[in-house]
Parts: sequence; C-alpha cells; structure tokens
Amino acid sequence: MDCKNAMALVDNARIEETPFRMSEATAGDFFALLKPRVMSLVVFTAFVGLVAAPATINPFLAVVAILAIAIGAGASGALNMWYDADIDAVMTRTADRPVPSGRVTPGEALAFGLVLSALSVMTLGVLVNWLSASLLAFTIFFYAVVYTIWLKRSTPQNIVIGGAAGAFPPVIGWAAATGTVSLESVILFLIIFLWTPPHFWALALFKSGDYERAGVPMMPNVAGAASTRRQIFAYALVLAPVGVLPWYLGYAGAAYGAVAALLGAGFVWYSWKVLLMRDDDSAMKPAKALFAYSLLYLFAVFAAYLADSVAERALGLVGA
Repeated sequence: MDCKNAMALVDNARIEETPFRMSEATAGDFFALLKPRVMSLVVFTAFVGLVAAPATINPFLAVVAILAIAIGAGASGALNMWYDADIDAVMTRTADRPVPSGRVTPGEALAFGLVLSALSVMTLGVLVNWLSASLLAFTIFFYAVVYTIWLKRSTPQNIVIGGAAGAFPPVIGWAAATGTVSLESVILFLIIFLWTPPHFWALALFKSGDYERAGVPMMPNVAGAASTRRQIFAYALVLAPVGVLPWYLGYAGAAYGAVAALLGAGFVWYSWKVLLMRDDDSAMKPAKALFAYSLLYLFAVFAAYLADSVAERALGLVGA
C-alpha cells in the first residue's frame, strides 16, 4: 500500500465514523494511546525534579503530582496519535498503533486525550499548586498543538523546538514540590532539551525511508545525512559539558560530576562514530548504537542526580 492510499484510508475512516459506532477497543488499546515508554521517561525525570527540589512535600501530594504528570504525558500521546494517524499508517514502526490499525477510532482517541488533559491539569492545580498545573497545561499544549500539529510537518527543526515539551517534566516536578522554578531545574530542562535532537536524529538516520514515505521533514530527508551527522556531533559537544553543570555550579557533588562527565564523553564518542559513517552505510550500526546509548545516557544522568540528591539529604539528616 502506498502513502496516498494509506492516508486516504485513514481520512475515510475519520469521515465515516459516527457517534453510534460501538467501540471495539480494549483497555490495552487505550493504554497504548498513552505511549507508555515515553510516559515512563517523563515520570522518571519529573520524579527526579520533585525529589531533588529543596523542599519537603507531603508524600500523598507527591504521589498525586507524579500521577497527574503521568496522565498529562499520556494525554499528550493520545492527542499526538489522534492527529498523526495518517502518517502513522505509512510508517513501519507506527502502523500498528491503535488509531491507524483501526482498533481505536480517531474520535475516541481525541476525546480520551482531551479528558485526560483536563483531569491531569485540574488535579495538579487543585491538590498541589497552580504553577505546576500551568506548566503541565503548557507542556500538553506545546506537544499536541505546537509540535504535533504545526512543527512536525512543516520544518526539519521540529525536534529541536518541539523537544521543549519533553524537557519540562523535571521543571514541573520541581514546581510541584517548591511552587517555584529555579536555575537548578532549568539546567535539568536544558539537559533533556539538548539531548533530544541527537537522540531523534540518530533514529531518523536509520528510519529516513519511513519519514520520507510519510512526508515528515526530518533532518536527514531535508538537509541530508551528512549534515545531520555533523549536527548530531555538534549537539553532543554542547550536551556533554551541560550535563556536568549541576556539579560545576554546586548543585551536585563530585560523584555526580564524574558520572556525568564519563557519560558525556561516551555520548561524544558515539556521535563521533556517527560523524564518520559513510553515506552508503546501509547497516547504520553507529546510528543505532548512538540511539540506544542516548537512552542510557539520559536515564543514567538523571539517576545519578537523584542518587546525589538523596545522599546529600540523608547526610544532612545525619549531621543534624
């Protein structure tokens, strides 16, 4: 099935859908709409921001905050799948998603995403604080409207600008605990923001055919593979020292600084291997290796920051 026919099928499904149709979706299909793998990273980075913040939050409210952020992230995923059903249908890695596969109707995905968006923001605002709720609302809007509806299909800088949505969770967690936004939380934002382009461009290098069929202007399809590889390496050179900033500015200890420096050096090394790739490298092993390492990098950096914060707090209690 070619791209035009697949997109026509999705459009027809949207037109033919009626409010009287009985849903055949299972609970698992609606759970898949939440993009659970993406949600898990959002929840983890938000949890790090909440725990690392210099404030004590009631344990019940902490659980409420994390659940609300998780639901908000899931709502963003559902809205993304609703709007992107046409291009998801022609990409091999997304064709089996609930909407393009027909298991969930576009109307169901839209309603699900909107209800969860309202629920998550109101819960966070009423039970925790309205600053964190406002940041969550902005994040959902930015991902669903600014990135999904506008940037993704219009510019190869889609991931660069749109990556801000994925970088907000630690700031939201921090705001939930303190009611403020500080430089320390902004640095956590910057780490994810600078990590996002090389992470997704590595994926785009070995999935460029998918994006080309779907008409999504990812960097390799617009600027070429060579330019994308150079940009990946440039971002790695900036990301590595930014990852060490919490130690340099006194927000984290030497152990964190050493771990972050080693992880950053690894990111630069893998990016260097990508830079040296040949245009005719059909296996794309360096790009796949960088993509896998980038996931490890982000998890490990935030895990190290979390461990440092918990250890510092525990030592403070012992000293008191």
